[in-house]
Amino acid sequence: MSRRALRRLRGEQRGQEPIGPSALQFDLRDDDDAEEEGPKRELGVRRPGGAGKEGVRVNNRFELINIDDLEDDPVVNGERSGCALTDTAAPGNKGRARRGNTESKTDGDVAGTAPPEQSNASGKLRKKKKKQKNKKSSTGEASENVLEDIDRILERIEDSTGLNRPGPAPLSSRKHILYVEHRHLNPDTELKRYFGARAVLGEQRPRQRQRVYPKCTWLTTPKSTWPRYSKPGLSMRLLESRKGLSFFAFEHSEEYQQAQHKFLVAVESMEPNNIVVLLQTSPYHVDSLLQLSDACRFQEDQEMARDLVERALYSMECAFHPLFSLTSGACRLDYRRPENRSFYLALYKQMSFLEKRGCPRTALEYCKLILSLEPDEDPLCMLLLIDHLALRARNYEYLIRLFQEWEAHRNLSQLPNFAFSVPLAYFLLSQQTDLPEHERSSAREKASLLIQQALTMFPGVLLPLLESCSVRPDITVSSHSFFGPNAEISQPPALSQLVNLYLGRSHFLWKEPATMSWLEENVRAVLQTVDAGDPAVEACENRRKVLYQRAPRNIHRHVILSEIKEAVAALPPDVTTQSVMGFDPLPPSDTIYSYVRPERLSPVSHGNTIALFFRSLLPNYTVEGERPEEGVAGGLNRNQGLNRLMLAVRDMMANFHLNDLEAPHEDDADGEGEWD
Repeated sequence: MSRRALRRLRGEQRGQEPIGPSALQFDLRDDDDAEEEGPKRELGVRRPGGAGKEGVRVNNRFELINIDDLEDDPVVNGERSGCALTDTAAPGNKGRARRGNTESKTDGDVAGTAPPEQSNASGKLRKKKKKQKNKKSSTGEASENVLEDIDRILERIEDSTGLNRPGPAPLSSRKHILYVEHRHLNPDTELKRYFGARAVLGEQRPRQRQRVYPKCTWLTTPKSTWPRYSKPGLSMRLLESRKGLSFFAFEHSEEYQQAQHKFLVAVESMEPNNIVVLLQTSPYHVDSLLQLSDACRFQEDQEMARDLVERALYSMECAFHPLFSLTSGACRLDYRRPENRSFYLALYKQMSFLEKRGCPRTALEYCKLILSLEPDEDPLCMLLLIDHLALRARNYEYLIRLFQEWEAHRNLSQLPNFAFSVPLAYFLLSQQTDLPEHERSSAREKASLLIQQALTMFPGVLLPLLESCSVRPDITVSSHSFFGPNAEISQPPALSQLVNLYLGRSHFLWKEPATMSWLEENVRAVLQTVDAGDPAVEACENRRKVLYQRAPRNIHRHVILSEIKEAVAALPPDVTTQSVMGFDPLPPSDTIYSYVRPERLSPVSHGNTIALFFRSLLPNYTVEGERPEEGVAGGLNRNQGLNRLMLAVRDMMANFHLNDLEAPHEDDADGEGEWD
């Protein structure tokens, strides 16, 4: 071990050794060289510029103060920059007497001895650098080996105990089909690729410095125009963990429950200003933000609507459990709990805004996130949308992989959107010139096979698709009984709803001339198969009659949220006749309530019949001793209510004539008169 290492272990510093007769002389050498030479060399001070192996000895120890800095000085043209060692060559130096040099040497002699000294110094410097590099590489390899050993030990401990910690999955199993990447949740990442970082972030950087927010979030970026954040009473707790999955649920505090009751009263009043009043006291109430966002969107204020949705997402992300992960795909939220539905709807609305904004890659990541929260039930039926976003984002490999992995247990080919989008993805993949020729031809063959199966299973899609793309079909196709108008009319209502949803959303993806020519080739191939009497055609017809009798509730919920006119018009009457609330469209029948809304006192219980009558005419009228609902704007005081009451009575009396009433006829035998 070198002397320097020993000094560090002892806690000593250089120059703090006890001064003695032998301490006045030091040997200035590399620590590694000192180890090699051992005790054979006597102690002395060697200057790097000296010639020979013994070095120059000095009695003044303070000349060695800057010796460490001199060792690190760069060598320029064989000389150290800023080196002060040339002063040691002055007359009177005892080192020269030992080397046999006289004090009367001329400057030319000194200059003549300089080149070998410089070469020796540069050679030692190179050796030292090589040794340092070898030390760094060896220490780096050792640290990597130590980390690998630690990981193996931890894996053995987990395997032996059998305990799984909730949270992100191991790296080996994390890259599954629903894995979400944090960087793709930020729309600025996608916009930078289109317009550059300077155009996207040029105006945002100075604004973000004005206010410091308590937490860094992934879903949204807090804005300086938002109200100061304070915990609204929303939190999240871990319910259980089983089979590598973690089940979470949002919770409402008592204060938040009161705000929720006020929100329901404001919604029943059908007045958006009442929600505005509630947001003044509870600026981060999620359902109020989502409902007011819909009102702004209906009034064509898209910017305000998007801002309100982002604020709702920020409020919910600040309430996340420490173990809740957006990207792992192993965290679940039960849609049957009303507290969790707000997060689903906020993510869906944000995804819709991102798609309209021109960020399909970011919208695809949000779609994967929603699907990962409950992939088995899929309460918002994101499988009807994920193929569209993958095609718009040109992520064809992901769509193909999703179809290959989920087809066995989810039967994705029975959905019209997957039946047509997957072959389109194969075809568009075959059009990429950067792929090898054999991969392109294989993708083209796979695309033709799948599109023929889709046309055989769903013949009613072809003519509406061509009509949406403004393409006139060939007479042999339009007049054929398989693809003719009868194919669209004879399909079940549930299937018509799915077809209208797909065409209303993705028809423009088929407008390319190359895509249309490829589709035409496969349509002719299907007609030849039908004319040949292939039994697969009849099997597909029987399957259509059995599978698509009635659409489940999550599909109806998705159609309502999509707001596609053709699909909404195809909803069954039992869905269109019931009231649909924007903050909770078509709630599940098996809802799990954590708290119940208190019953409101009926006016009949504390009012007479006349007050009930005028309350039906004036919903905001309040009688004496009665207070208006809290959180509802526009509640009338007693004088305002009386004034409106008198006006209503006067209008009623003006339309009511006593002359219209006549006495009953006296000649009635039973004594019961009739009114004329």
